[in-house]
Amino acid sequence: MGRSLLAVLAGAITWSVLWVASAQVVAALVPGAIAPDGSAATPAVNVFFLVLSVVYSLVAGYLTALIARRREVAHTLALGVLQLALGIYFEASAWALAPLWYHLGFLVLLVPANVGGGWLRMRRRSPT
Repeated sequence: MGRSLLAVLAGAITWSVLWVASAQVVAALVPGAIAPDGSAATPAVNVFFLVLSVVYSLVAGYLTALIARRREVAHTLALGVLQLALGIYFEASAWALAPLWYHLGFLVLLVPANVGGGWLRMRRRSPT
């Protein structure tokens, strides 16, 4: 039970740290990409952050599966559900800052990308 909790929390924390750090890097390296209210200045910036979300979800799912070492899909699914719950909260609180397609895309991709990261770990571990 402890390892399972650690695996899911490690994935969630990893995703969050990567997300916050990348937002800071983008703001520093690309002045004007993020408006003062926190919204993306252009649709391209929104797409960039959607891609980052998928990449970070894959990484988080992979790490979760690596730490869990068993029942990887179940652990990454738990991570995905946790990420979705947090995502709904944060997207709702920032609803006016992004278009509907961004919010929906962000939320719809969380669970499959987290599970996909676990699947990548399982595939790497087992011989084909």
